Amino acid sequence: MKKIEAIIRKSKFNEVRAALHEADIDFLSWWDVKGQGSARQGLIFRGIAYDVNAIDRIYISFVVRNINVEKSIDAILKSAYTGESGDGRIFVSSIEQSIRIRTGDHGDESLYDKDEDK
Repeated sequence: MKKIEAIIRKSKFNEVRAALHEADIDFLSWWDVKGQGSARQGLIFRGIAYDVNAIDRIYISFVVRNINVEKSIDAILKSAYTGESGDGRIFVSSIEQSIRIRTGDHGDESLYDKDEDK
């Protein structure tokens, strides 16, 4: 099992969520976050200088079986891409154990129903 985390543009969130749904990834969590990249810029409005380096982003997190890792990454890459600096990042890490609280299922079976073939 792998945990996939992505930081993407807010404007691309609906496209990414739809692409993940098409890739059979229906369970995910997301948060509104602020971040700062390598670009530095300031804004002067009515004679007052503002630091606008904090950029609004969406942080997405979900766990998938190993067979769904590549299609999940591809869905994010294709739907979040603009070609401009600041498109975001994807992180993949290993999950040692997963347990469904309701049923006590462990491993892959805790992520999906046993009779599903996803």
